[in-house]
Amino acid sequence: MTQYMMIGEVLKPQGIRGEAKIKPYAANHDDFFRWKTLYLQQGETYQPIRSKCVRVHDGFVYLMLEGCQNPDDVEKLRGKQLFIDRAHANQLEEDEVYITDLIGCEAVDENGNVIGVLKDVLQHGVVDVYVFKCRRGGMMAPALKAVFPEVDVANRRITVDSARLEEVAVYDV
Repeated sequence: MTQYMMIGEVLKPQGIRGEAKIKPYAANHDDFFRWKTLYLQQGETYQPIRSKCVRVHDGFVYLMLEGCQNPDDVEKLRGKQLFIDRAHANQLEEDEVYITDLIGCEAVDENGNVIGVLKDVLQHGVVDVYVFKCRRGGMMAPALKAVFPEVDVANRRITVDSARLEEVAVYDV
């Protein structure tokens, strides 16, 4: 499991005082009010940057970031991803996992046959969609308990009900 988790992306400067408009990836946007230190990835390392949340509005977060006094300073961070360290992440409820921990898990059927590796989780509707890389190309399927009865991030394994999967999977060939 990675020590840092991506929680947003710098979109653009907002206003003239160095405020940054952020596209949040965290489930609860209000968490940005309590996160005082974020991280920017610099190659293989993560550099801390102080942060102050100014407001959350219309699905975006507006931050004052350390070293950003004007729009030009924020412009240098455009497109950069923001991270938190796992120690400051929210505690999970039972049966909850972080998406970052799911990526790279192997999907196996009830006989132990490898179906593919999870590459992405799409969150565009009521149900998340798992995106896998498989031998026969890409595959997408809704992240339903009936299709994926067991998710074991500790062992990097997602168990698949193959009959249900064939009913709902979409393949990219």
